[in-house]
Amino acid sequence: MATTRRHTLASRLAFLTICVAVALTTIAYGTVHYWALAVFAMSAAGILCLWTVDAFMLRSAWISANRLQWPLVGIIVLGLVQLLPLRTPDIAGLPLSPTRALSLDPYATRLVLVQILSLLIYFTATLIFTDTPRRLRTLVRTIIFFGFFLALFGLTQSFTSDGTRVYWFRQLAQSTAFGPFINRHHFAGYMELTIALPLGLLFSGAVESFKRPLYVFAAAMMGIALIVTNSRGGIISLGAEILFLAVVAGPGLSRGQRQPRGQRIRAALGRAGLAFGLVVVLIGGTMAIGGSAVFTRLLGTPSAQDPTTGRSHFWNVTLNVIKAYPVIGSGLGSFGVIYTRYDSRNGFLRLEQAHNDYLQTLADGGIAGGALGLAFILILFRNGFTRRETDDKFRRGVATGALAGCFAILVHSFFDFPLHTTANALLFLILAALATLDSRVDQGSNTRGRRRQPSRSRGAELDYAAPQSPALEEAKPA
Repeated sequence: MATTRRHTLASRLAFLTICVAVALTTIAYGTVHYWALAVFAMSAAGILCLWTVDAFMLRSAWISANRLQWPLVGIIVLGLVQLLPLRTPDIAGLPLSPTRALSLDPYATRLVLVQILSLLIYFTATLIFTDTPRRLRTLVRTIIFFGFFLALFGLTQSFTSDGTRVYWFRQLAQSTAFGPFINRHHFAGYMELTIALPLGLLFSGAVESFKRPLYVFAAAMMGIALIVTNSRGGIISLGAEILFLAVVAGPGLSRGQRQPRGQRIRAALGRAGLAFGLVVVLIGGTMAIGGSAVFTRLLGTPSAQDPTTGRSHFWNVTLNVIKAYPVIGSGLGSFGVIYTRYDSRNGFLRLEQAHNDYLQTLADGGIAGGALGLAFILILFRNGFTRRETDDKFRRGVATGALAGCFAILVHSFFDFPLHTTANALLFLILAALATLDSRVDQGSNTRGRRRQPSRSRGAELDYAAPQSPALEEAKPA
């Protein structure tokens, strides 16, 4: 049985850093510029320092056994392999980069490695330092409140500017801004993640009756802001998210089997009614705020010649890159360099992203990268559904909502590249952590409120019996 560790000042600061990073990475244009990425990397290094201080004060270093960390470590190892000087010149005898690294753009690969390592540190820190029901509620409410105010800010900016300026002063030349994001599709992806938590709690019946109007209003504003972005991929993903919640929310499968059949049917009908009511509220609210022109622009976006707005050509070129570098890919972050070489048109267009995260993962990382990405998704949903088997309604609602948010952004990734924005990737990993946290955060856990005094000698500080379910992996000290 796991015990709750004592919270040191370093532990509190590390948890505070995670909560603050959710907001700051978003406000800083989604953390896509070099200066913002540098600050993000330094904050990750700061978390490592705080973790070290916490370990020194408790006389043991806490780690997490969550298997979701291993695919991320695998991606880092893959990137390091791509930096090895093992490549021979191409058929024309002219390598695409002056070095012999397997990656065709070693500089971009190094930058991606720093970004992924920073994200891995934040992900692991979330698993370690979100260790009580109170901290779980704090992190969840931070995401919900920030998502609500971000939606209000995005709507205000969209109706007071022409969409070519960020924060009303930064002029954009080629993209349509929304909120603090330079790309409106990335704002839609962020809303898919934030709206998931209030919806998960509502669909799971984990919100007290007097609080439900507040959660409904917050979710409605996030959904309306998403629709106003006019992102077709975002709207499709929102629909998939609501459908996901209507199907899987409520008690887990084993618990549902112990309920009377009539009760299960009523619960399913209740979720279906909630989903239908939510759709009506979103459509009505969008028309009330933005008018019917919002949907007119949405329907008028595709062109008759190419309904995919160029994506079909991008994907064909990406498939050619995958065929040319099938095993370990062309290098993490090298797509912008390799695209012009395989472009079947004039080759003058430099495309940084493939507008499909799955195809770009295969292009950048080959079969190895694709296998690691698939492993992450499978472990996420397997462990996430296992974590839903709890008597704590709030914990079950958080797990359900977190899985719904991850599902929505994965659907959106078929049409765009929302996870290439650091703010979106960070929130995605935090939701993945919330979906798979161990039983320490359960309200009904026997470890609630227990504190452990620091040991006088280095060594094990966690004494627990084997968990009933093999999937319940507890954080443990090294």
